[in-house]
Amino acid sequence: MVWVRGGVGVGINASVFAAEDLSIAVDSVFIKFFRNNDSFKTEKKHLEISLFWDMHSSVNESLPISVAIVTLNEEVNLPRCLASAQDLAGEIVVVDAGSTDRTLEIAKSYGTGLFHQDWLGYSAQKQLAASHCSLPWILVMDADEELSAELRKEIQDFFANGSSQRYHGASFPRKVRFMGRWIRHGDWYPDRKLRLVRRDRVRFVGSSSHDKLEMEPGSMELKMKADLHHYSFKNSNHYIAKINAFSDGHLRDQLEAGRPWSLLATVTRPWWRFFRGYILRRGFLDGFPGLWIAVGTAYQTFIRHSRLYEWKRQQENAGAPPL
Repeated sequence: MVWVRGGVGVGINASVFAAEDLSIAVDSVFIKFFRNNDSFKTEKKHLEISLFWDMHSSVNESLPISVAIVTLNEEVNLPRCLASAQDLAGEIVVVDAGSTDRTLEIAKSYGTGLFHQDWLGYSAQKQLAASHCSLPWILVMDADEELSAELRKEIQDFFANGSSQRYHGASFPRKVRFMGRWIRHGDWYPDRKLRLVRRDRVRFVGSSSHDKLEMEPGSMELKMKADLHHYSFKNSNHYIAKINAFSDGHLRDQLEAGRPWSLLATVTRPWWRFFRGYILRRGFLDGFPGLWIAVGTAYQTFIRHSRLYEWKRQQENAGAPPL
């Protein structure tokens, strides 16, 4: 390691030092530079921290993190996801729901812990993946997500600077790639997600169509600044094709909650979603993709709210089809 601060370069092989010898080693290196300098104590402490982290990394580059991923036919996205987390995590767990493409082959090539489970729903499937994790921290990722270089560094710093001792979890802003650009405004950003949590604090809530990661009451969350990259849609056709799945999930949630259909919500919610995303959240700053997203979200909202009306009419007339 070469550590440079204040114009002084110090070359040290940190791996030869035991942790208890760090202070002595730092004194011997810095004493001739900083004995008469008011910043000596501060500089010495910075170097001790840097040496300790470098020594830890030289022995084991990974962090005490288990990455939990659920998959189903993710051969396109999974390599990018695994590559971004491979060197960071001490363990990667993949729970697959029956992929018929190269997903399993790819997962094995990265040395993941691979398990099979027929689809239980988003929340239950991810809970199962977390139950297979063994390290103190769990990083929950979707297969179409990627840790940005900046986020990888921020996670490393989280453990290096002692934040992992003060906080029980960390959330990240999630940034979507769509129509050839990163979306930085509107309803799609920052889309903050809690994803890094102590294993003894994690719990999954939500439904079969939507999952949400939470921590036990009294836990402290750090809001990280770097982005989690999300490649959720290959193109606009992919988005449109997913509307049916989104509306099916929304219908299941409404039926489970026993909610009545509302004409007012069906008419007004799409307009509100467009206004909120495009105007209030400045989706217009993302150019035409921002407009497309605002219109697409409004349309999707109209479809979702219409499904309950359709289902109830079918039930009254000829029996509702199974979901």
